[in-house]
Amino acid sequence: MNYKVLLYVFFMMLSAFVLNGVNFNNFFRTGRKLEANIFILMLCMMMSYLLTNFVWDFIGQ
Repeated sequence: MNYKVLLYVFFMMLSAFVLNGVNFNNFFRTGRKLEANIFILMLCMMMSYLLTNFVWDFIGQ
């Protein structure tokens, strides 16, 4: 199996765990919970992409 895919999944779960502690609802208007959840999902995907590529390049594979 491709190890890069496993890194993506691992960092996606890790970033979701980390971002769960931040209350993003204060940054959005009242009643915009869906937009806040989509924003958190996008942040998780961006963080997992950046972290995976950093680790993959750091390992040198």
